[in-house]
Amino acid sequence: MNLYLSRMGYGRDSTLGRISLGSLSFFSLEDERRDVKVPGYTCIPVGSYEIKLRKAGGLHKKYKARFPDLHKGMLWLQDVPGFEWVYIHIGNDADDTAGCPLVGELPVILPTGEFEIGRSTPAYVALYRKVIAALEAGDRVWVHIREL
Repeated sequence: MNLYLSRMGYGRDSTLGRISLGSLSFFSLEDERRDVKVPGYTCIPVGSYEIKLRKAGGLHKKYKARFPDLHKGMLWLQDVPGFEWVYIHIGNDADDTAGCPLVGELPVILPTGEFEIGRSTPAYVALYRKVIAALEAGDRVWVHIREL
């Protein structure tokens, strides 16, 4: 299974994109693009990353409590250069991501030129269900990140 994250808008502190998975489409939000990585404040490099489940850590415990019948592990992007523990997860603004792609249904363009996303939880649940189904079927899942 392949997800495509296409970055399309750049603010000083945020990056807006679109995540496509077959006929499903969501918005994404990441930290800003930088030439030199600043921990917690830089979007991940363009590239292709396999998604596996991570069943440890604080975020996993939080999501397991929040979604007990759904959550089977964090959607963990593998082998991201210069980053550890990169997940696709819920959030609305740049403060909610430390280099991780957030997913939502509504894009928000602020008067400052920064971006946020809305309706993150329903978008995450819909995306998560598809990814989990593929992983449980034994399929490999990849996210391909590109600049538009």
